[in-house]
Amino acid sequence: MTETTQQTESALPPHVTERLIPALAGRIQARVLVAGHGEPVLFLHGAGGLLWDPFLEALAEGHTVYAVEHPGADTESLDHLPGIWELVLFYDEILDELGLERVAVVGHSFGGMVGAELAANSPRRISRLVLIAPIGLWRDDAPIPDIAGVPAERLPELILADPTSPLAELLTPPADDPQALFEAAVRMASVLHFIWPLPDKGLRGRIHRVSAPTLLLWGEKDALVSPVYAEEFAGLLRSSETVLIPDAGHLPQLEQQQATREAVLDFLDRP
Repeated sequence: MTETTQQTESALPPHVTERLIPALAGRIQARVLVAGHGEPVLFLHGAGGLLWDPFLEALAEGHTVYAVEHPGADTESLDHLPGIWELVLFYDEILDELGLERVAVVGHSFGGMVGAELAANSPRRISRLVLIAPIGLWRDDAPIPDIAGVPAERLPELILADPTSPLAELLTPPADDPQALFEAAVRMASVLHFIWPLPDKGLRGRIHRVSAPTLLLWGEKDALVSPVYAEEFAGLLRSSETVLIPDAGHLPQLEQQQATREAVLDFLDRP
């Protein structure tokens, strides 16, 4: 494997590095958090990808964490955003490039959907699966709000347990910042792209292939993907458990950092 490694800015922890990994999909940027000797972890982000940095740095205290940007997520043309199966093949290839034969996967939101499909497609490769408020997994008609019709300033109402908290500023772009508004629109459109155009986006027909022990983690007050569907989804899996984080919405790692971190680490660190 050929790769270029460079140390990130000094403001980041010393164990955080960035690597350019060659792949058929093009050279992509992967943040590799190297510290612990536990099972390697592939992290697939959903809404607010970079807002997970403190969580990933804590996870890296015991594991080597690979946080790879979804290809096309930063494109200026929404036509180039890949579909679900393109992403599954992409991450399979990335794992090959990294030389990872077995890996735990932690996925949030639509990253959770990609992670579950990856586990169904490559069951021998995925050792454990953590799905944090996964979008649109268990059935084709999963009732998810039409994010495209939601003004950016209203997103905190869907995503945070307390939309009046200071955290809302992290999600709502300034009205006088055209670039920030554009980036928010791309993020929302990319979520829709991963969900709605898929003729078979429900996992029900493939769920029997997911053999990895699975943790379903939800914010108890998530209005974007309601936790009432956790029990239904858990019933389709061979081995799963569900943890609800009190007073948290769709981004539990922001509102309840310690509880989210402890739930995930407890699951990943079991024998």
